[in-house]
Amino acid sequence: MFIHKIDEEVSLRMLEMKDAKKILQLTDLSRNYLREWLPWLDRTTKIEDTQAYIQHCLNGFAHNASMTTVILYQGEIAGVAGYNQINWANKTAYIGYWLGEEFQGNGVMTKVAKALTDYAFNELHLNKVEIRAAAANKKSRSIPERLGYVNEGCIRQAEWLYDHYVDHIVYGMLAEEWEKKRV
Repeated sequence: MFIHKIDEEVSLRMLEMKDAKKILQLTDLSRNYLREWLPWLDRTTKIEDTQAYIQHCLNGFAHNASMTTVILYQGEIAGVAGYNQINWANKTAYIGYWLGEEFQGNGVMTKVAKALTDYAFNELHLNKVEIRAAAANKKSRSIPERLGYVNEGCIRQAEWLYDHYVDHIVYGMLAEEWEKKRV
C-alpha cells in the first residue's frame, strides 16, 4: 500500500474501498462549500456513488494511468488528491485535489501539492506537472502560485459547473525548474 508521510501532521495514503464511508461523510459535511468549484457533487449522494468513484480510481492506478490518495491530516481523512491522469508518452502528470471545509487554512493542500510534485519528478521521473483551477477560484489557484508554477494560460469555458461554464487557468512546472527551486 502506498503511504507517503509529508510531515508530522500530513500524509498521503492510497485510496481504498474501506474509505468510502468517510469520504462520503466528508463530502456531505463540505457539500455546499465544495459545490462552488467541483462539478461532481450532485452525482455523489450515496455510498454506492463513492464506491464507484473509488473503483474507478483503483482501475486507473492498476492501469498506471492515475494515482488517487486520501489526504490524512492528524490521522483523519481530510480530502483527496493525486494525479487525475498520468500521460506517460509526454511524461506529464495532472494534479487534482479537494479538501474538506473544516481542514482549510492549515497549509495542508500546499504541502500535498508540493509532495505530489516532488514525487512526480523524483520517483516517477516525469518531465512536467500541471495543475488546473477555475479562474475565479483564488484559493485553489494560490497553491500552484505559492509553489512557483508558471501560469501557462487560460482555457476558456473549460468546464461546465452545474449551470455555467468556468474558465481554467493552467499552471505548469517542469522538472528542470523544480530542481532549480530545490537548490
